[in-house]
Amino acid sequence: MKLYLIAGEASGDLHGSNLVKALIRKNPNVEIRAWGGDLMEQAGATLVRHYRDLAFMGFWEVLKNLRTILRNLASCKADIEQFQPDALVLIDYPGFNLRIAKWAKKQGIPVVYYISPQIWAWHQSRVKQIQQDVDQMLVILPFEQDFYKKHGVNVSFVGHPLLDAIGPPPPDSERDPKLIALLPGSRKQELKRILPPMLEVTRDFPDYRFVIARAGSLDQEVYEEALKEYPEVRFETNQTYELLRTARVALVKSGTSTLEAALFNVPQVVCYAGNAISYAIAKRVIQVKYISLVNLIMDAPLVCELIQHELRRENLKRELQTILSPEGSLRQKEGYALLRQILGNAGASDQAAEIILEQAVKKPEA
Repeated sequence: MKLYLIAGEASGDLHGSNLVKALIRKNPNVEIRAWGGDLMEQAGATLVRHYRDLAFMGFWEVLKNLRTILRNLASCKADIEQFQPDALVLIDYPGFNLRIAKWAKKQGIPVVYYISPQIWAWHQSRVKQIQQDVDQMLVILPFEQDFYKKHGVNVSFVGHPLLDAIGPPPPDSERDPKLIALLPGSRKQELKRILPPMLEVTRDFPDYRFVIARAGSLDQEVYEEALKEYPEVRFETNQTYELLRTARVALVKSGTSTLEAALFNVPQVVCYAGNAISYAIAKRVIQVKYISLVNLIMDAPLVCELIQHELRRENLKRELQTILSPEGSLRQKEGYALLRQILGNAGASDQAAEIILEQAVKKPEA
């Protein structure tokens, strides 16, 4: 059996790697070819293209890199055609993956989408395309199942893979009471806008140690340049989970990292700032009240979100003081316990692998 997987960013690489392991456990003879990252390759997939070459975020960035994106699409289609997989597995990354899904459907390749694009937040018109081009949608958030069922999509809720990746939260006794984690994102354009205010606020907390979770996809020199005026701040490479396991609190860029911090039971402030044009467009089309996964799942403002012009030193100072206080810390941790209940049981990768292997068996004969 042959499977082709496509993930376009760090979180997709993480979930894709756990999926690869589950697929190999269930079918040791499966051959997996992938666009993804180091973790998927280490798990047993043959890596074709690394996600660091695919990570274009925001409307303006996509327009600037349109020629490269079109080349990548053509290259991906050619490679899939040559490989002739029994099923194509798409992991989030909708701008690229939905185009591949449309093409693959015409080729008669079963298409499974693992980890839904957040079309319920914006661009809900894409659900019609998913209904036409995706044979099976595997969702990881409970409310997504109802959304897709309402639109006639073949959908299964498999649970959230982070529950498998993280496991139970560590006890507070294992934490360093003076350690504050900084998670500014895995893209260079994010780092340029989000890390500077994070670094500025470190001056307001001289009694604490600040450590940046460095994404391995970014050159070390990028961080070294940013830290020239902050010699007391250090960074650790590809050690995000180890850092969250020991940190007292964290400043976290909006995205999967907010849920990771919550599952590690780390009180957090959510940060986001993007390209001004991209932000202005997004503000007009986004249809949800929150940007962090934690607040979206809870449907309540459990964690503070500092977005765009709100991401300033004085605001970060105020919110950091709040989550360092016993009351502020306890409030978030009590919310995190409820969040775990909402996400359900572990085992997402195994459930997803079973459904994917079933779909691959259904591939029609050429």
